[in-house]
Amino acid sequence: MHESVVDPQPAPNSADLAAENRRRTALKLLGIAAVIAAAAVFSLCAGRYGLSIADILDALLYPNAGTAASNVVWHVRLPRILLALLAGGGLALSGAAFQALFANPLAAPDTLGVATGASFGAVLAILFGLPAAGIQMGAVLSGTAAILLVMLVSRTRPGESGSILMIVLSGMVVGALFTAFVGIVKFAADPQDALPSITFWIMGSLTGAGLPQILASLPLLVIGSAVLLLLRWRLNILALPADEAASFGVNTQALRWTVILAATVVTASVVSICGLIGWVGLLVPHAARMLFGSANERVLPACLLLGGLFLLLIDTAARSLSEAEIPVSILTAIVGAPVFILLLRRTGG
Repeated sequence: MHESVVDPQPAPNSADLAAENRRRTALKLLGIAAVIAAAAVFSLCAGRYGLSIADILDALLYPNAGTAASNVVWHVRLPRILLALLAGGGLALSGAAFQALFANPLAAPDTLGVATGASFGAVLAILFGLPAAGIQMGAVLSGTAAILLVMLVSRTRPGESGSILMIVLSGMVVGALFTAFVGIVKFAADPQDALPSITFWIMGSLTGAGLPQILASLPLLVIGSAVLLLLRWRLNILALPADEAASFGVNTQALRWTVILAATVVTASVVSICGLIGWVGLLVPHAARMLFGSANERVLPACLLLGGLFLLLIDTAARSLSEAEIPVSILTAIVGAPVFILLLRRTGG
């Protein structure tokens, strides 16, 4: 008897694997986008003034109707949804860029002192009564000064980058320093006028987010995010040793400074309009890597969507759980800390 011979299946080549990875990534991103759309509809309905789907459709179709539903949708909830998507996506994107840049899973706008530094510049501008553009510029300049100080302090030798431990410790020290500066501004502020608004703003909130405020912060936010997305393939090179990175013909020093500036601009733009919102830039990139792998060309677009979805859900809960609106940073910490602990336990640190 002749034994039947089964032809072995040809092994997939690298081009086929790359195409399959791109297809899976696109499907996952489309799935997240669909969840964002559903969450946006839920956010339009939810709140102390509940709306039905029919009310929302009427308000969207007839924006000038002058009804209560139309005013709530167009002047309150739609701007907040837009700002939550922009701010959450921007913070997660800058967090992923910082983690890739420093090869540090704890690097984020919060842990590196960038967010606290930006908040100092913003509250100082608020104290002097500057307009929205002045608040944004103050946040950008102060946030840039904070990250430069972190890089300077973390260097153990001239011309070398700091270790992971030194970067984290330097970020903690610089963050504490700028927190003290913010405290000085609060001490000098008028307790009847500026102090309450500064205190509530520092806790993070999307309250009062109107279209003019969003448009004022949009240019720098979009430019910084676009730069990070365009450079996402080159961020993988920074994880290589210096000699191997140089063999690709990439100016690693210029790339580092470009990424630092772009991520700082994005963070400062968000801080200037929303205040301090923690955990988004630290937690979301880890979730993105669990879903999409470690390649930055997939992680950064995923962070843009996942960060927006995360902050949209948090903001919807913040304005719906109680009569008085809960500051967003409180909820992000309540949700983010346990989730991050679970990630640490699951991955073994």
